[in-house]
Amino acid sequence: MNSNKVDKAATKVGAGDTLTFPQGSQIRVVEIAACGERRGPAPEAQLLYIDKTPVQEKKPKAFGADRVGGRPTKKDRRSLDLSRDRGLE
Repeated sequence: MNSNKVDKAATKVGAGDTLTFPQGSQIRVVEIAACGERRGPAPEAQLLYIDKTPVQEKKPKAFGADRVGGRPTKKDRRSLDLSRDRGLE
């Protein structure tokens, strides 16, 4: 919080504070614009903070990573095997 490491998760924050935290594989930087009066829907909550996360370049996906699990299909494996066999002859 505000460039200082926080020891407790229950540290109080307020308007103007900046939070830096990991989310998945990226680092998020968020500034609190205002505190909410109640727990409400997501669109209302999104108005209470400013996202200052720097834009990261997208890395090229690995072979077969567009599918769930990222495993190649049988067709993909056959094409890989054929491409590998041609180099040995």
